[in-house]
Parts: sequence; C-alpha cells; structure tokens
Amino acid sequence: MKRAGKKFMLLFATAMALPAFAADLRVDFLPQFNGAPLTFDALKYQTAAGQKISVSRLDLLASEIALRRADGIWLGQTNWFAYISTRDGKTSFSLEHIPPGNYDRVRFQIGLPPQINHADAAQWPAGHALNPDVNHLYWGWSREYVFLALEGGWQNSGSESGFSFHLATDRELMTVELPVALDLNSSSEIQIALDIGKIFSAPNKIELSETSNATHSRTNDSLADQLRQNIEGAFAIVGQASRLSLTQKTSETGATPVLPLIAPNATPYRFSFSKFFPQPDLPRDNPLTGEGVALGGKLFFDRRLSSNNRLSCATCHRPNDAFSDPRRFSRGVGGEIGTRNAMALENLAWKDSFFWDGRAKTLREQALQPIQNPIEMHESLADVVAKISADTYYPRLFANAFGSPEITSDKIARALEQFLLVQVSFDSKYDRVIIGATNFTAQEQRGFKLFNTEYDPYHGQFGADCFHCHGGPLLQSQDFANNGLDSAFTDLGRYKITQRAGDAGKFSVPSLRNVAVTAPYMHDGRFRTLEEVVEHYCTGMKRSATLDPNLAKHPDGGVPLSTDDKKALVAFLKTLTDEKYLRAAAPPALAAK
Repeated sequence: MKRAGKKFMLLFATAMALPAFAADLRVDFLPQFNGAPLTFDALKYQTAAGQKISVSRLDLLASEIALRRADGIWLGQTNWFAYISTRDGKTSFSLEHIPPGNYDRVRFQIGLPPQINHADAAQWPAGHALNPDVNHLYWGWSREYVFLALEGGWQNSGSESGFSFHLATDRELMTVELPVALDLNSSSEIQIALDIGKIFSAPNKIELSETSNATHSRTNDSLADQLRQNIEGAFAIVGQASRLSLTQKTSETGATPVLPLIAPNATPYRFSFSKFFPQPDLPRDNPLTGEGVALGGKLFFDRRLSSNNRLSCATCHRPNDAFSDPRRFSRGVGGEIGTRNAMALENLAWKDSFFWDGRAKTLREQALQPIQNPIEMHESLADVVAKISADTYYPRLFANAFGSPEITSDKIARALEQFLLVQVSFDSKYDRVIIGATNFTAQEQRGFKLFNTEYDPYHGQFGADCFHCHGGPLLQSQDFANNGLDSAFTDLGRYKITQRAGDAGKFSVPSLRNVAVTAPYMHDGRFRTLEEVVEHYCTGMKRSATLDPNLAKHPDGGVPLSTDDKKALVAFLKTLTDEKYLRAAAPPALAAK
C-alpha cells in the first residue's frame, strides 16, 4: 500500500495516553477463489452459475478499522484509510501503537463514510490512500470514490467477453466483521482472505450476461446491492502469527535515506497546478528550484546530448506540439527509425512510470535512456559530460543548481527531471468551463456527457465510456491497458517488462490533454486524426485475451455511436487544448544551443 512518509498511527478512543508498551498489527489481504490462491488473468475459474471467468483487477478502499477487546469494548479510529490493489501486490498495511491485550474481533468498512466520500479529493497529500493519483478509484465525473473494483473476463458463447463491477455510492458502503484470536502483548500479523468465488455465489448467485456484466452502482441497481451483500460475506481470517516487538523491529525497507542535492542559495521553484489536481508526489531528494529547472531546460534543447550534435530532446518532443512528435516514428542520429511514437510530455509529476511500457520508474531514470539508445541519440554519458563540461557556461549553472560546478550524469538527470516535472497543462477551455469562466457549445457539451457516461443500454446509459481509462482532472491513468488495436501482437508492450501473460499487448494510458495537437495516436502512431481514433472505439476494436474488461464488455467492434455523437466527442476532445501551454516554448537562446 502506497503511503506518505509518516507511518499510520492508530489512536484508541479509550486511552488517554499510550501505555509503556504497545504492539503493532500487520494486516495482509489474500485474494482467493473458492479457498485457493487467485491467479490473475487466467480464464479458468468456474462460478456457482457454471460460468468460466478470469480476474484482472481487484482493488478496494478500507476505512473505520476497529478491534474488540475480550471484555467487549471496541477500540478504533475513524480517520483511517487503506488502499489495497491485489494484482499489483499492494495487499498489506500496519496498525501501530495498539494497547496490549487480547482481542476477539476485527471490524472494518469497504468504502468511505459519506463525509469523506463527498469531500474535496484534491485535499489528500501525496502518497495518501485517498489521493486519486494513488488509488485510481476516484470518479471525477460524479465526485465520489469507487469502493471496490472487480474486473475480468468471462466465456460468452464461445468467445471471451468482459465484466466490470464498480461498487460505489453511499448506499453500497460495506461493513465486514470477523472473529480473531489476537494476543497483542506482542506484535502480530493476520491474513484476511477475500474470496472471489463467494462474491459470485452466496447469498446471491451472480450469473453474467449482457445485462449483468457491469455495474456502476446507480440508483435502483439491484446487481450492485447483490454484490454488496456477497462481498460482505466473502472475507475470512485464514492465518495469523506473532511478529517482532516494536523495540526489536528494524526498518521496514532497510534503505539508507537519499539526501537532497541542492545549492545552499538555490531559489525554491513555485510549482503551480489546478486546484482540482491531486497533490503530486514530487521527489524528495531532488527539490524543485528555479536554477535546477532552468538548467534542465537548457539541457533539454542542447544538441550536444546526441552523438552527432544534431539532435536534442526537443527534436522529438516539440514544445509547440505539447512536447510530442508529429511524425509516426522519430528518426535517430544515424537515420534509424524507432518503433514507437514519441509520447507527449505533460503533467508528468502525476505519473509513476514512464515510456509506453513503463520500464522507467522515475523521470530521472527515463531522461538518460534516449541519450544512450543506439537508435535515438546514440551517445555515451561520459561523452555528454565531457562535451558540456567544456562549455564555460555550464559549470556555473550546475553550481547554481547543485552547489558544485562538477558535472555528472546524475546531475544531468536531476536537472532534466526538474524541467520535465514543471511542464504542467491546466488552462484549456475544458478547465475554464469547470471553474465557470466560460461554457461549452451544445456540441461540446454533448461530447462531454458522452465522454463521462458508460455504454450500458440495459440500464439506459448510451455513452462513449471514455472515463474509465481517461477519467479525473488529469484525463490520464497510471494503468496499462490493451485497447483492442490488434488480436495478435507484434509489440508485446508491458509484457516485455513484467513477463506476465496478462500484460501482453498492454501499453501506458496517456493523458488526453492537448490531444488535438499530438497526432499521430496510439503507441505505434497508426491513427492520424481524432476521427480515426473515435472510429476505432466504435467499430474497430479487436478482441484478445488481455483486452481491457471495460472494453471487452461492449459489443463486437466497440461502442455504437451515431455520426453526430462521434463529431460531438471530437469537439469535446478539442476543448482540452491548452494554448498557453503550447506557447510556453523555450526562448530562442536556449533552443539554439
């Protein structure tokens, strides 16, 4: 579970002060199917209705945890939350400073209390369980959270379809209470199973069909109510053990803290973004400074970072095109052609992996790879350092940013990271409509509604279903998805990094901000226009084993939209263009270097 720098503290209502000794409790969630460990992405599980399914996503938000002492008194905290993402391995949390004693029950909620569910989601700090950039469970269009997301595939008349269960709204807040036998006179661990087989069985047997393969917990949604009852009974304690006492514990990570590298007199950079954006998790060991950002900008446009001194980062990431490349594939120093379209660079402070396949975990790591790539800039880091060290101007810039004139590849990466982090776009027509400064045209308004409405004709919804992958104010996702471009893959995408069969054909989900100026589209640049992109999602989607469930649940080909609705959707997408961002290109003096 991703957390802020400080540890969670459980403060008990009946204790005025902590006792001399306090225990801690680690809680692990284990996904299962009918009592056996769950294997994700495997179409092999049979439900109580006799249907074969796979599971590709199981995420949830927990809150209001409490323990019951043997004397019947419940001790707990109300202002406590956890995010669990079982496929990604984020399955545990720790409760600390629990008064010692014997406890016989544990209770928690799946979901959030109404006052939290409807509060401003932008208030939560970076790393907090409720930060939308952490949990990906916030519905920006309805201003509330998804409490539990269960997605996967199912065998439907010989072909694989998809199901997408999103339990949300105050009505579907779930309470789980389980018996335990905890002796917290020493620290302990408990394992809680969440059994998917039970979610499909008792007390309500769930049978998938075109009318019941999705729920978004709308009013009078009987499927959501049935799932809530089943989920509340799908948890069980399956293991517990003692752990080292707090006085004997070592650091959870064992890692040595990395100290910031910053000049003593460097000027803090004023990082601005929309009040609707989540709080970003900026690197603590590379604080933003005016000097660091300026240095990164100079390096970004410096052609000496390439082996032939002719290509800069900006050659393939043009500022006036939202730092994208209008060519389908970029051309390297030796004339070689790449195999993937150059991604637009915007709002990267809210991403936690980079490149189409997510192989870089930080911008600092990402920034150095194109320099060394033999198809791209084809230069060694040692030669880059030597070339720019010979420039009498650069040592002073490095000293101003990092406190020493010495130039290293690490400092180059840090400077580029700072420059890229501050490329923020949030002043499009769409943003001005959100704050009430202007209005959509009738066509744009129709496109906006289509974008944020699912396609679920059996519940009276006829939208374009875009928000599942491109929701929230950032209009992007941390996820990787197969969006139906091919039924067989020439580029395996995310699979090359994870080696998980369920990741074959999946690629990073990009932001749609400035999408009207970042053609061509998709990882391979196969579509030249927004009209072609929309047509793909209406008639061109191809089925495969890893097709995203939110697309697989639609009819063959995609979401059937009328000609007018397709035009309305494109009109809305054009409102995402931020002219001010596009005009913020580098000054000629920098670009000429």
